[in-house]
Amino acid sequence: MNKKHLYACTFGLLTLITSCNNSSKTTETDSSVDTVMASNDTVTVVGNEDSTLSDSPTGMRGGSRAVATIASASGSSVMGTVTFTASGDNKVKMVLSVNGVPAGTHGVHLHQKGDCSATDASSAGPHWNPNSQPHGKRGTGQFHQGDLPNLTVGQDGNGRMEIEVEGWTIGGSDTTRNIENRAIVIHEKADDYKSQPAGDSGKRIGCGVIALQAEEPKK
Repeated sequence: MNKKHLYACTFGLLTLITSCNNSSKTTETDSSVDTVMASNDTVTVVGNEDSTLSDSPTGMRGGSRAVATIASASGSSVMGTVTFTASGDNKVKMVLSVNGVPAGTHGVHLHQKGDCSATDASSAGPHWNPNSQPHGKRGTGQFHQGDLPNLTVGQDGNGRMEIEVEGWTIGGSDTTRNIENRAIVIHEKADDYKSQPAGDSGKRIGCGVIALQAEEPKK
């Protein structure tokens, strides 16, 4: 093979390699695919128009825990805290701890509005009752969504209640189940579970607004 033929073959080979490299750089982009970015244990979904996340505690929504700080009302000395933790789909565990409460039995309810600004807590509105049921004892017959068992307080003024409530969620679009932005109210007397519309439980002596609490990143 002479030099002219050698140069021609070499040039043809180089041209073929360059053409193949250029074609391999072409990529297709699917704009419908969501992009997930993760940084510092925080996950953000980008590009999905329907970004509503699950209300289940196993979902991505950060609203599986809520808290309320109980402040005094109607001239009482009641103070305390309440935690709400999603314990399953449509189930919430509530732990209430208060002090400065007169010894005896006291009604406890969730009220319609997350507003404890009035001195007598009347700003919280009536019992939370989205299904328009008569007042009663939770778990027996008909009752309000906000109806809860009575709280028993000892001579030291301290009281504690721990209960798992089925039919509640923390956050979510179902207003018949979502306890966010409701108020939890402690009353001066026991709830008789039958008098309408609120169990004849007397004045509101403690009130706290239920607010979502961000979950701590998992380590």
